[in-house]
Amino acid sequence: MSLYRAETRRLVKRRFTRVFVVLTLLVLGLIVGGVGIFSTKLTPAVTARAQTQATAEYQSALEYAAEEKRLCAVDSAAYGGDCDSIYQPTPGDYEAQWYLPFSFNFGESFEDMLVVLTALLAMVAFAIGASFVGVEWRNGGMMNLLLWRPRRAQVLLTKLGALLAGLVGLTVVTGLLWTATFWAIGRFRGDLGKLTPGVWQSFGLTGLRALALVVVAGALGFGLASIGRHTAAAFGVAIGALVVMQFGLSTVLNMASARYADLYLADKWVTAWMYKSAEVIDWSAPCDYASGGNCEQPVFTITWQMAGGLLTALFVLVTVVAMWTFRKRDIA
Repeated sequence: MSLYRAETRRLVKRRFTRVFVVLTLLVLGLIVGGVGIFSTKLTPAVTARAQTQATAEYQSALEYAAEEKRLCAVDSAAYGGDCDSIYQPTPGDYEAQWYLPFSFNFGESFEDMLVVLTALLAMVAFAIGASFVGVEWRNGGMMNLLLWRPRRAQVLLTKLGALLAGLVGLTVVTGLLWTATFWAIGRFRGDLGKLTPGVWQSFGLTGLRALALVVVAGALGFGLASIGRHTAAAFGVAIGALVVMQFGLSTVLNMASARYADLYLADKWVTAWMYKSAEVIDWSAPCDYASGGNCEQPVFTITWQMAGGLLTALFVLVTVVAMWTFRKRDIA
């Protein structure tokens, strides 16, 4: 049996992998079930009920305003002497669409559902990647493997290739099921929206970016665990980065009124990657009231190309360092 087939089989057969995948599918199933249960198809009857409720609320508001004016006419001093300032409701304040129940619109909301799927799969990919190689360092399996496969670079790259191939397969299959399920919810329990070729192309490109993010997350978990020779090393770095970068550094920069402090938050870069751009406001800058009298502050836009470059750099850096340490350090 080839090393790649053996590693692929080990990845699929591992209890850790199966448990995490099953738990993820359960969470995804709960999300799908929740959306499907609470979504309502906007039939003419449902729209009519919403219109009736809006009309009733408007009439109730009219009666309340009329009573307030009557009381003001009796004792205007209690109302500041200005009865004309009493709020008078209009039909535009009670539009029927505000009284409609939740209805999932596939065309408008599915991109957000793709981001939810990506976030879950990325976390799972990081955990599986870290455990996949970390457990071999802990139980001595890596040393035993190198006794009959002494070519270290080939061994590590084969393991990484098997992991990434498995993550690609998991992401593609889950993504297709995710798309079909929410399409069905939109078709039978909500609204499909305007599904033009451009909309489907946008979904496809978002899916590709999601796949890339999952692959990078898995590679980062794998590389960090390989560098630290333990699964916990990868989780330690991830937690440390979260605490230091997301909270510590961000808090210090905001206290110091640094420019574009939110630029150092990982979620901004992930948002830019998934949604094609993300804006970061310089809250330390003085307001510019030149346009319309509103407070306008400098904005820095993170593009998906910039976010993609950062993801690529992380992928290459961690992989290269993992390869270098694997080749140079003593295995025993």
